[in-house]
Formats: sequence, structure tokens, C-alpha cells
Amino acid sequence: MNYGQVYYNDVANGIGCRTALFVSGCTHHCKGCFNEMTWDFNYGVPYTKEVEDDIVESLKPEYIAGLTILGGEPMEVVNQKEIKPLIERIKREVPKATIWIYSGYLWEELTDPDNKRCHSEDTDAILSMTDVLVDGEFMLDKKNLMLRFRGSENQRVIDVKATLEKGEVVLSKYNDKDTSRL
Repeated sequence: MNYGQVYYNDVANGIGCRTALFVSGCTHHCKGCFNEMTWDFNYGVPYTKEVEDDIVESLKPEYIAGLTILGGEPMEVVNQKEIKPLIERIKREVPKATIWIYSGYLWEELTDPDNKRCHSEDTDAILSMTDVLVDGEFMLDKKNLMLRFRGSENQRVIDVKATLEKGEVVLSKYNDKDTSRL
């Protein structure tokens, strides 16, 4: 897996001060994508053990809320092979850290074992360790700057733990509009 950037002390991609990992590779190719260069799976630099060590260390200070994984597309099957062990390590070494994932795939696609485009042997484990999933492709015709943590109205901010418990999608309390800009 390659990645384009790691942002430390990011406050735009989830609640609190976070580390954000922008992975490379995306097959969605959404019109108006803010990060088009990351569509290429070869963009950026290789993800290494040293990078993982840095990410894990960055999550340890009390003021860091967690890790956000976005891109590109973290839930491309090839990327899931690296994402799963990263999250497993974080859950072991920094259990206070929340995990947010941004994916163009819908929850229903990710949890469908017959959907080989995005469901792999790693998907269920990744989702079980994820706190919030922002799902759905960015749609330029549904772009709305008043939304929190998402770019278009079709996207959902999902409370993954509650969704898994209930067996149906439960929207996060962060699925509302950003009224601070009114």
C-alpha cells in the first residue's frame, strides 16, 4: 500500500485532534474529488513499519482523539490488507484512540460478502474495530458545505458500534449540519 500524506494534529477529519492517514488508490473516481491525485495506487510513498510506528506513537498523547483513515479509498481490498493490522495494533497499544474511516463504498456494499469489489476476509474485522464510518461516494451535484465531516448530502456519518449491535445503519450524532457557519 502507498500513502500520500500523514497529517498529525488534524482537526478537520473527525472529532478532536487526530492523526489522518491518506492512503493511495481509489476506483471510484468521483467527479469533483478533493484528492484526485490519490486515485493512483502508486501515488505517494510506500507504507512501511516505520510509518506505522510513527502513526501509533502520534496517537499516544492524551490530546489526540484517534486516527482517521481516508484517501484514496481505504476500503479497496488491496488496502484492507494493511489497514487491518494497523487498526489491530492501535487497539492493542492505544485503546483510547477512536478510528474513523472515510469510504466511497456504502455500508451495505462493505457488509455484503458477495461484493468482491470491497468485501474481503479483512472487511468485517476492520469494521468491528471502527468507531465511525463516513460512507458514500462524493457527488458534486449534492455538494453541501454546511455538512459536518462529509462533502455531499448522500454521504452518511455512521456510528459503527451501534449499527453492528442493532443490525441496521445507525447514524452518528455527527451526521448533522455545521451550524457554526450560519
